[in-house]
Amino acid sequence: MKTDNLKDLFDELDFDIAQPATDHEERFRQKLQQQNKAKRSKRSGVISLWGPVMAIAASFLVAFLIFQGLLSNPFTTQQELANVSPEMKQTQDFYASVIKTELENLQEQKTPETEAVIEDALNQLEILEKDYQQLKKDLGKSGQDKRVIYAMITNFQQRIDLLKTVLEKVETINTLKHTSHESTII
Repeated sequence: MKTDNLKDLFDELDFDIAQPATDHEERFRQKLQQQNKAKRSKRSGVISLWGPVMAIAASFLVAFLIFQGLLSNPFTTQQELANVSPEMKQTQDFYASVIKTELENLQEQKTPETEAVIEDALNQLEILEKDYQQLKKDLGKSGQDKRVIYAMITNFQQRIDLLKTVLEKVETINTLKHTSHESTII
């Protein structure tokens, strides 16, 4: 490039600007059609036989996948911890039974003095249950991600810890209620 002039630049380059013959496009199309006919004639027996067979096989495959998806999809939008493995099923069953037992103990301790504390605990348990439902959805979406499984187990542990703490508070309230301080001499 001797100068910065665009015209000089394009003048130096050799562009092929000749017009093709008028029947060039027609000849090109004819050659393409001849090539396609030759390829089709070689494979026409195979295609005519395998085409319907492949269509039927594809239909069965799609039907099978849909049927499998409806019956047991491992990645549904919501999945239980028990579906991950037998050990996780045992873990879920254990935590569920402990939570049920602690809730029954809490309900037995319910008195007018402890009602507010117990109601607050039940509200907090509902929040943890909603979190657990979201974690079940996340488990289905994540494909059994270990972090989600750990979060689900932690959720169970938080519920048990909450119930134990509330039971201790209820017992403290009940012992304070029954303790008589009038006979104590200062």
